[in-house]
Amino acid sequence: MFDFDQYLGFLAFLTILTIGFWLMIFLLTFVIPYWIGGALMERLKEIKEEKKAKREALTQ
Repeated sequence: MFDFDQYLGFLAFLTILTIGFWLMIFLLTFVIPYWIGGALMERLKEIKEEKKAKREALTQ
């Protein structure tokens, strides 16, 4: 059915496919939401600081 070279190629293909699949699952469930959440937190912090600076500028 398979020569030894074809068998090794098939195993390499399955290994790369599996690694890619689990990498995509990891990125979509952990890394990207963490990245978006951190960016939102930083943006909200900047907005709050801008409002605080405007308030202080108006009172002085």
